[in-house]
Amino acid sequence: MKTDSSPPLALGRRDRNETPAREIALWRIYLLRAGYLLIAVGMGMQKVPAFLHHRPWDLMQSVVNSMLLALVLLAILGVRYPLKMLPLLFWEIAWKATWLLAVAMPAWQNHTMDADTWDTTFACLMSVIFLFVVPWDYVWRNFVAARGDRWW
Repeated sequence: MKTDSSPPLALGRRDRNETPAREIALWRIYLLRAGYLLIAVGMGMQKVPAFLHHRPWDLMQSVVNSMLLALVLLAILGVRYPLKMLPLLFWEIAWKATWLLAVAMPAWQNHTMDADTWDTTFACLMSVIFLFVVPWDYVWRNFVAARGDRWW
């Protein structure tokens, strides 16, 4: 039987490329919390009443509203754990950038933007705020450069 001489990574032990949360400036943590709070309150003011007092929804409307309410609930968790919930902000940035590139930009180029598309475009462009809120150096060290979780 062959044994590996290197010790296994213990649970909770940090990879040498990772940055501990205490090394992130406190003002950046509060900025992240403000971003999560903006999502929770801004979207929550729309989606919580929509769930409490809604007429029957069509299938797509029910899926979208359910996903957005889940976003609100997870953003509340992000207020408490701003660094652990960064993937939620990645998702928020990614879907809005995708929509802007795939829907808004072609409509704008073809001069077919209606009022609803303009409203959604403006709402999606607001996610630019998160590009300045996310501590990208932390993201690099903990999500890109750090060793991934084991596969087996």
